Amino acid sequence: MHRHLPIFAAASLFGAAIALSACSTTQPAESAHQEVLPAAAPQPSTQTEADQAVVSAKAARAATMQEHRLSKSMPAPMQTLIAPGAPLYQPQPAEDREQYAALTANPVFRAGETPVSTFSVDVDTGSYSNVRRLLNEGRLPPADAVRVEELINYFDYAYAGPKDRSTPFALHTELGPTPWNSNTELLAIGIQGWKPAASETRPSNLVFLVDVSGSMHDKDKLPLVKSSLKLLANELTARDRISLVVYAGRTEVVLEPTPGDQTAKIIAALDRLEAGGSTNGASGIQLAYQMAKQAYMPEGNNRVLLATDGDFNVGISDVRQLKQMVEEQRKSGVALSTLGFGTGNYNDQLMEQIADVGNGHYQYIDSLTEARRVFVDERASALETIARDVKIQIEFNPALVAEYRLIGYENRLLKREDFNNDAIDAGDIGAGHRVTALYEIARVGSGGEKIDGLRYGAEQRKPATTKTGELAFLRLRYKLPDDGINASSRLIERVIRPEDAVTALKTSASFKLAAAVAAYGQILRGGEYVDRYELRDAAALARSAMAGQADQASGRSAEFVELVKLAASLKSTTAANRPNGETTD
Repeated sequence: MHRHLPIFAAASLFGAAIALSACSTTQPAESAHQEVLPAAAPQPSTQTEADQAVVSAKAARAATMQEHRLSKSMPAPMQTLIAPGAPLYQPQPAEDREQYAALTANPVFRAGETPVSTFSVDVDTGSYSNVRRLLNEGRLPPADAVRVEELINYFDYAYAGPKDRSTPFALHTELGPTPWNSNTELLAIGIQGWKPAASETRPSNLVFLVDVSGSMHDKDKLPLVKSSLKLLANELTARDRISLVVYAGRTEVVLEPTPGDQTAKIIAALDRLEAGGSTNGASGIQLAYQMAKQAYMPEGNNRVLLATDGDFNVGISDVRQLKQMVEEQRKSGVALSTLGFGTGNYNDQLMEQIADVGNGHYQYIDSLTEARRVFVDERASALETIARDVKIQIEFNPALVAEYRLIGYENRLLKREDFNNDAIDAGDIGAGHRVTALYEIARVGSGGEKIDGLRYGAEQRKPATTKTGELAFLRLRYKLPDDGINASSRLIERVIRPEDAVTALKTSASFKLAAAVAAYGQILRGGEYVDRYELRDAAALARSAMAGQADQASGRSAEFVELVKLAASLKSTTAANRPNGETTD
């Protein structure tokens, strides 16, 4: 007779609890499970009414099941006793707390006023794969997520390499028309690093530093970290040494220095990792450096590989303080490279900048395919340094060049006097790495100038010697790793002549691909300097580069064309959804 009374009591208690939750303002929900649900309907005062209420609730739930799916995490009583017609539980999207350093595109300079441009090389490619991840998620990247030089340097431009390690890289230049401006030219500067044969590869002392905090629980974080590092573990030999350090609320050495051929032991250590706790990244970095010094190889590659989403929330978390700590530690001869993972709370700013000061490289791993590229296909580039403190300086001849603009490298710019100062840190180049930099230049009288010359400036006075046979003068400084940390730099110089320019039809496939990627990156950043050039134009240029076999073997150029098309579609959709035809101009 009273078999429905327990259900009635549970419904009453549940309704009261929900009502109290709805009134509370002192404890915000911390997860989807804690979000406030609509209160149950007023409960009947008799047993018969209770029976009818339960039956009605079940009937309503069955009728609407095809349109509304309840959260699997919702307790069973909650699923049964939601009032008919009440809004059903909807999980809230994760908060987007991704962090990117603010970048302002390099301006146009008058060669007569500022003839010299100086910057540090950058071999990072993390921005490319991170932007790819954002596009594949169906959203355009924030402008500051797009570092154009990292997009350009993702591709292999088939530059010829040096003959041996004594000269660690070969230097290439190409001058051709700018695709987005018929009145200017692009000057491409390419560096191809020496790539050793497998028998010439140096042994590596590597410390896997893995973030196992609670924020790393998602499948694109710690599970992908473990799978990625297993790929690298399978490539190592008995000459190599591997250590594994983890950090969350505290740090721990999971694996002492172990020979690289003990693959099963290394993989078993990785398999034991689980996510949970807060994120004391600074403490983990310090312990990782200690382990690297413990197994230090004077004639080998000594490197910490930090795998994290960069969401440090315990201990030192300020980017400037972390950079200072890493900058001090690099004096030991141990480099630090960063491997970014995940979405939602990803800290790109931290990952890119501490790799920079750590004499390492920054990569973003958005898939196991990308992990294979980094740890298998280009493993030597990731682990072995062939040149340190590589700086580029170019002086434009104002008699021939009216203006110039460096595309990208905004956070790699150096002062003119830094070029000859060997105490100033700059970028390192790994074995087989390639670096490409593009300058857009406007010749005197070309019609491509954007800035009026100074009325009383030095450029109005005829130079003592115009050196009309020279368009620009290129200098490059570097140090060999074997020369020691306090070594003097070495210098390479090259003249770039006006007659080096070729027509659009004669530019190489690599030149076309680099120009297409540069256009794509600039458009994603807002398109300040590309006039009316569109993403579809960049895709067409990339297809023409593919016809010339530009980076065809890897499949990256074909993938790039599809990404450009995807970005164009998202850009069109975004524009169409703006009220009253608003634009971003």
